[in-house]
Amino acid sequence: MAESIDDMQARHRRELRELQGRITSKKKNATKKTRKGVNDECAGMENDVRAKHQAELAAAAGGRDSEEAPDRPDESEADGADKLADKLADTSIARHEPETAQTAQTARTSQTSIDTGSTADTAATADTEDTAEAAPQKKRNRQKERLARRAAEQEAAAAAAADEASHMVDHAAVERASMKPLIAKSGRIEYPIRPDGHCLFSSVADQLALLGKTVTSDADGGVPAFRKVRHVAAEYMEAHGDDFAPFLLAYSGDDDAPDLATHIAQIRDTAEWGGQMELVALANAYGVNIRVLHDGRSELIEPSGAHGTGGADKDSDGDEADGRPTLWLVYYRHGFGLGEHYNSLRAKST
Repeated sequence: MAESIDDMQARHRRELRELQGRITSKKKNATKKTRKGVNDECAGMENDVRAKHQAELAAAAGGRDSEEAPDRPDESEADGADKLADKLADTSIARHEPETAQTAQTARTSQTSIDTGSTADTAATADTEDTAEAAPQKKRNRQKERLARRAAEQEAAAAAAADEASHMVDHAAVERASMKPLIAKSGRIEYPIRPDGHCLFSSVADQLALLGKTVTSDADGGVPAFRKVRHVAAEYMEAHGDDFAPFLLAYSGDDDAPDLATHIAQIRDTAEWGGQMELVALANAYGVNIRVLHDGRSELIEPSGAHGTGGADKDSDGDEADGRPTLWLVYYRHGFGLGEHYNSLRAKST
């Protein structure tokens, strides 16, 4: 039995739905590289199916006319058949019963949804593929950034400090330049003493040893020479407290300076720096003159009650004109990392 036009149109709708399902599947599985080819293939499939349906509808319409008029139609009649087929294709849903028309409308709505969804899916797939193919964003390392900022700040601070230092007066260089002619005039050479807080007492011990004076004995129990000199200075200041107490505040220049007893204990038992008071105490305790080169000049410290010339030139033996031996020291205010420092000045023949 020949297929009626209504049955044919229903089959056409089913084939179109099936075709749209295949097209959607193909487009979803397409990649960025194959998308254009898949789109062309799908368009070709849809055109082929629609052309086939159009031909079938035209053939069905032509068959009906031939049953009524078996003679071969002329060109005008063929054109009329084509127009009739188009009209039937356009109005086929209207000739169906209400349920069929509603089904066709649903099919067209589904077709529109499928096309729209397919386009959206294709766009989403393209965006996803473009994102995947783009270079991945590197995770931000905040700790590394903080360390880099800190290093940059430290480098800038160091550069600023270096620039400031380049414009500062090098007091140590100036001081050493002023001391060179004094040391050369003395005919002595500088003997470095360790800058450990005991430099004054170590320098005095070195000078006493050069003079052949006994600094330590077996009774001292192996006490270092600088420590023995500290004890001698402390004992002398303690025995002559009335002579030193008035000068303690003047020498320290500090209203919060310790009392004499505390100062003496610090000199004896710690690494407290020695100064003018300790030099006076040692000159008296050992009965020697102490000549100190400092600040571009020479200063002579004599024992109490001495009536020597004070600033007299030394004789050929290195002793002052008054007959007392002299200890030679050089004092730097800026020359060392700890600040003030004493070195021993030895005779060149030593």
